Parts: sequence; C-alpha cells; structure tokens
Amino acid sequence: MKNSGLYSKMLLVAIVGLFLSCSQAEKDNTPWKPLFNGENLNGWSQKGGKANYTVKEGMIIGSTVHDTPNSFLTTNGMYSDFILEVDFKVDSSMNSGIQIRSNSFPYYKNGRVHGYQIEIDPSDRAWSGGIYDEARRGWLNTMDGNPEAQKAFKQNEWNHYRIEAIGDTIKTWVNDVPAAHLIDDKTDSGFICLQVHSIHDDKEAGTEIIWKNINILTDSLSQYSKKTPIKPIITKNQLTIGEKKNGWKLLWDGKTTNGWRGAKLEGFPEKGWVIEDGVLSVLASGGAESRAGGDIVTNELFGDFEFMVDFKLTPGANSGVKYYVDTELNKGAGSSIGLEYQILDDDLHPDAKLGNHEGSRTVSSLYDLIKADTNKPVNPIGEWNTAHIISKNNHVEHWLNGMKVLEYERKSDAYKKLVSESKYVKWPNFGELEKGQILLQDHGNLVSFKNIKVRPLK
Repeated sequence: MKNSGLYSKMLLVAIVGLFLSCSQAEKDNTPWKPLFNGENLNGWSQKGGKANYTVKEGMIIGSTVHDTPNSFLTTNGMYSDFILEVDFKVDSSMNSGIQIRSNSFPYYKNGRVHGYQIEIDPSDRAWSGGIYDEARRGWLNTMDGNPEAQKAFKQNEWNHYRIEAIGDTIKTWVNDVPAAHLIDDKTDSGFICLQVHSIHDDKEAGTEIIWKNINILTDSLSQYSKKTPIKPIITKNQLTIGEKKNGWKLLWDGKTTNGWRGAKLEGFPEKGWVIEDGVLSVLASGGAESRAGGDIVTNELFGDFEFMVDFKLTPGANSGVKYYVDTELNKGAGSSIGLEYQILDDDLHPDAKLGNHEGSRTVSSLYDLIKADTNKPVNPIGEWNTAHIISKNNHVEHWLNGMKVLEYERKSDAYKKLVSESKYVKWPNFGELEKGQILLQDHGNLVSFKNIKVRPLK
C-alpha cells in the first residue's frame, strides 16, 4: 500500500510538472499592446453608418441597424506596419470585416471609409480571411483555391484572426490556418476598423458581432512575423478580380515594350526609357520636349474609354498623358498632338504659373485649357499618384487619387472657344478625333509609371 501511495504521488508530480512545462512552452512572449482597454471605447471613433457599438464584459459588441450604410468603429491612431490579433464571434447571418490601412477623406466619396478589409464571411461562400478593398477596387484575394482556410472558420463560435501588414505584404490566418497572402502597395498607412455591415429590410436588426482580445505589435516585426505557404497574389501591373470582370485590360505588362512604340518611330525608343522592377520611367535629359527617347504611344486606338495609371514625379518634373492623339500631326520637333492630362511638380516647375488660362498647366489639368480643382489631393513628390481619365460620348473627366478634378464636353462650343484661345488653335479640329492613341510624354524629366490600364467603353 505504501509503495502504491508513493507511486501515485510521483505520478501526480510528473503530471503537474509536464503541465507546467507545456504551459511555459506555449506562453506567448510577444510584447502585444492592447487596442481596446476592455472598459470603454476610448481611443475609438465611429464613422459611416449608425450601427450600435457597446462595451460589455471586456468585449466590443456591434449590432446592426436598418436604413444606415456600413458602419466602422475606427482607431484614432494610424498604423502602417503591424501585426494584429483579434478574437471575434459573429452571427451566422451577418457579413462583416476588419479594416486595416483604411482612411476617410472629405474629397473621397464624401468621407467614405475605404481601404483593405479582412473579410468576415459566415456565409456558404466561406471567404473569411480574404482581402477586399472597401469602396475602392473590390476583391483582391478571395478564398477560392484555399479549402483549408475556408474550413477553418467556426460558425457561431469564437474565431481568431492574425493579420500581418508589413511593407507591401499583407498575410492573414483564420484560427491559425494560413488564409490570404497579398502583395499590394496601394496604401501604406491608415486606421484599423471594426465593421458592422449594412442590412437589407428583410434582415433582422440587432444581430451582433463581438470582438475581444484586440492586440497589436508595431516594433521588431521581422522577429515575430510568420511564414506562410500560400502563394502570394501580386497586384502590381496586374488586373484585380473586379477589373477583369468589368472589362479592363492591361496596357503595359510591366516587363516588355509590347503594345507601345515611339510616337515618331516604327518601334520603341532605343534610349530615354527604362523598365526596372515593374516600373516604366522616362529619363531626365534637360527638360525639353521629346529630345531623348521621345514620347511613346499605344499601338491601339481608343474611342470611348477609361484609362488609369500610377505616376511618380521627381522634383521639378514635367510630363503628361495625352489622349485622342494623332501621330501624323506634328512630324517635326516637339511632342505629338492630343488632349493632355498634365503631370507636373506644381511647386517647382515654372509651367504651373503659365498658360493662356490661369492654372491650366498644373497637375491633372487639361493642359492649357482647363484648370483642375484647386483642392485636388496630390501626394508628395516621390510618392505615387493615380491619374484616371474617363471619356464617353464626348463627356470627359479627369480624376486624381479618387477625386474628380475637372470635366468638360469635347466638341462643344465652350470647348472650341477654349481651344481658339490656346496654343492649339493652329491645329484644325484639335482634340476631336473619334479614336486616337494614348501617349506618355517625354518632357526631359525623370517620371515613372506603373499599373497602366484601359477599359474600352461601348
């Protein structure tokens, strides 16, 4: 009996020791910082809709409300590179998400929250952990082709997300199962949001999603970052899921000169333009028009279209995107003739103060004809900006970084009057082609381009 008691005690000690050893081995020593204090919503603000957010027993509870758009409980702080972990439980009838690197600007859709969303999707589609670009480009990384991640989500139970946003790379895990892996450089900083999605009239108001244990890490990220076996989705010089669906096509593949030629050449210029790391750049050559490699144009002609390109300026630089170009005009010195979306360093280049119409040579203006909105959102020199041109049924719009900065009616009397007062008056029917080429300008300054896309409009 004594030996039996001794054996029992030794076994108990061994079990306790094993338990303590395992507990110590599993202890998370990551220096997490809480985003939520467990007591109130200090440090958070609500944007968008009027869904209800409350705090109870160390949890944030979001509940749906009828007749209101998507609601976002956002951090007051802005975050660039980080690792975020959070637990949540969601009603099976809801759609929700966690926004990261998101923003709200008065000029962008009246302040609408936009940016990367890590999807919470309890529907049969099962795309939880996927990455959606809220109020911007739509789906970037779905869960199609990742059945393990789709099965990882637990209906009507607590789930755990890990989100890593480091540099241009975003990775997600659903209950420790690798989910999404995206390489995208559209936005590098913003707030974090807890979303309560809008609901239709046939859905019951008051359905809930609950969050707790919201922790973030912003230092020594390489030490704590985890590897993922998921092959990354790369968006640079590629079409997104939504763009493919909506008829967009790449005008530049990011690697070759296919689809382009010199405006006054049979082929692509042998000098003056370089392709490096998925960026197309016109090199500096003293600031004169078409003196180095010269302008380049698309091989294809476009009538009604949408065009988008990301561009980056160097200090004092000048360039432009021209459309409805006819390269048969102006075979002599200077640039080919066409309507121009101006690309310029407004602060340093003297052209910003020139032009027949005041301000009509500033960035995103219709060069020498119409001045862009003075409140236009311009990113600093050395950062990427997005130019967007829409031309349909002779109605033309210029957009910059998501804001419409001007519009006009091509071929109208008002348009023809502007042309008659400009340097273009010497070109009969200037800018009135039914179809023309799209041109990237060599103005003798270093300017870079990427993500060059077009959508023909019927």
